Amino acid sequence: MPAENLRWETLQALKNSPKGNITYDPFWSERGEHILAGCKEALSLSSTSGIILERLGSSPLQKSRFLGSGSGDSSPGLSEEISSSVSFTGSTSDLNAMHTTLSSAPSSKTEREIYGCASFTKGVITLTCRQEALQSHLTDVLNLSAQMALKVRQEMQEKLVAAVATSESEQLKRFEEFMELKQRQEYQSMRDMMDRETKESIGRQEKLKEEQRHRMKIINLRLREAEQQRLREAELERQRQAEGRERLRNLNTIQEEILQLNQLLEPSSQTKTDLPPATLSSCCTRGNQLCSQLSEVVRKTAEGEFPTVEDMTVAERALHEMRALIRLMQEEVAKAQEKKKKEQEDEEERRKQAELQAQQEAQKKAAESAKEKAKRKGLQNSAEDSTLKWYKQLQESAAQCAQSYEQLNSPKDVQTKKLKLELQKAASIPVSQISSNSGSQLREIFDKIDKLLSGRAVVSGGKSVSTSQHPQGLDFVSYKLAEKFVKQGEEEVASHHEAAFPIAVVASGIWELHPRVGELILAHLHKKCPYAVPHYPPMKEGTPVEEYQRILGYRVDDSGVEGQDSFLKRMSGMIRLYAAVIQLRWPYGSKQGPAPHGLNHGWRWLAQMLNMEPLADITATLLFDFLEVCGNALMKQYQIQFWKLILLLKEEYFPRIEAVTESGQMGSVIRLKQFLETSLQSRQIRPPKGQLGSMFWGS
Repeated sequence: MPAENLRWETLQALKNSPKGNITYDPFWSERGEHILAGCKEALSLSSTSGIILERLGSSPLQKSRFLGSGSGDSSPGLSEEISSSVSFTGSTSDLNAMHTTLSSAPSSKTEREIYGCASFTKGVITLTCRQEALQSHLTDVLNLSAQMALKVRQEMQEKLVAAVATSESEQLKRFEEFMELKQRQEYQSMRDMMDRETKESIGRQEKLKEEQRHRMKIINLRLREAEQQRLREAELERQRQAEGRERLRNLNTIQEEILQLNQLLEPSSQTKTDLPPATLSSCCTRGNQLCSQLSEVVRKTAEGEFPTVEDMTVAERALHEMRALIRLMQEEVAKAQEKKKKEQEDEEERRKQAELQAQQEAQKKAAESAKEKAKRKGLQNSAEDSTLKWYKQLQESAAQCAQSYEQLNSPKDVQTKKLKLELQKAASIPVSQISSNSGSQLREIFDKIDKLLSGRAVVSGGKSVSTSQHPQGLDFVSYKLAEKFVKQGEEEVASHHEAAFPIAVVASGIWELHPRVGELILAHLHKKCPYAVPHYPPMKEGTPVEEYQRILGYRVDDSGVEGQDSFLKRMSGMIRLYAAVIQLRWPYGSKQGPAPHGLNHGWRWLAQMLNMEPLADITATLLFDFLEVCGNALMKQYQIQFWKLILLLKEEYFPRIEAVTESGQMGSVIRLKQFLETSLQSRQIRPPKGQLGSMFWGS
């Protein structure tokens, strides 16, 4: 490195020297010129040489000699100064002439100065000539030296380049070896690191696998426990479902038994005619309470729930109490019968004779009064002949149906008794379960009744039963089913007016599919409520008063005739059921055409009621109930004719009702009057409460 620095310093010094300023053309070889071609120009004096000579005129000649003698080894700086200050162009003869001219000049001071300058100039020119010769020689020498130096320098450069190349090659080899070593070391380090990481990764994987195996064991254990728990819960659920179904079957059995026992508590039963009124009333009331209590429990099961143990406890307690009530009633009946047999035989005979005389007198007075009123007012005392004929045909058909299943109704063997009981349950229980809870439940009840009447098997009380199991089974079921529908109107509708619509729509649907059941429903309805015909049965001669009151629809027992409020309530329930039946049709029926018993029968009933003499209390009550339920449907169907009929009722018939009504019986009359006034004033009758809309059938 030191030698290289010195080399660069030498080159820089040569570059800065005067000779280093010589112009060098690197392309001289290509043009075929000499390397020192630019250095052979002829010397010449410049235009300012005269001034220089004047300044140098006072200088001694020795100076020129000194310059001439030292020209061979003069410094480069002096030569440059002389060369730059003296520039003469011309031949040697010109110089001699110039010297002769100068030597022949005057020898004054000025001349001497000029002569001195000329001598100096001559010396300079001589020196210049010598320098040219020397320079020519030096040029040749320099050319030769330069060539030799260039050659040596080329050789040296080649050696230097070879040495540098060799050195660089060796260094490159060392560098490559070093890099290979570095790569091997890095590779080995990387390999070691990868081996360590691989071992660590394998260790971690083994640890993770172990943890995973442990977790899998725990998960499998938990899954097994969960599966076992699920199986236990499923088994418990199956047991619960089985127990629930068993409890439900038991509950249905209990309900059937309670309903049958409650039928034994009815006041019309011949086995209880001798019961004291207080005992009979309390027994009936308690029996109805027990039935209602059990109905609350059954209503929960209708919503898809199974009865609980508490529900079964309540049901069993109700059953035990009902049985105890029946035993108590039977004991009371036995005591009452014994007492009556011993103490009241004579008194009963005298009372019957007195009643018979009173009945005969009352019949005569009623007949005479009816004839006088009919003549005076022009209204009828009985229904039209065609209506009475229709009424009698229905009663005869019902009586024939009752006779047709006499063998099944009075069975002699145990199997027939059991079948009769099961058929009666299958006919009565679905009707008693009709409610406005949901449309789907109502449809299930309808399908069950339809299947029973179609001869297909149905499940009742956990047992399968069918009308085809006995030849008289269909007649028996039809009669009992119609009787149950009317009884629901007599009891359920009488207490809850909205219940008329679900019961009526099922009855109308069954009537449409099974017309005989519809005729039996009408027969039972006319028998219990003759005002639904409408018909006011006359009192025939020899008919006891009690029997005549039964014909009119009153309940009569040993305690006497039922109260007027109870009688009106039952009649109201049955007429409301009839008014709902004539305006409803089963929405899922497939038959086309008019309804089997439609609104035309309602119009006929209303017209005939207005053509008959009104009865105190009963006429006003039935007209109000009928119009409240069916008035909106009749208004839409008959429109102007309907309003004419309502106006006739208000202006002409209503005063007759007021005339026959006593002051203590004005409640029903006031209700009818307000209804008529409101309807005529607004020209509108509101739809009845409890109608079944589309929302109900979608539930």
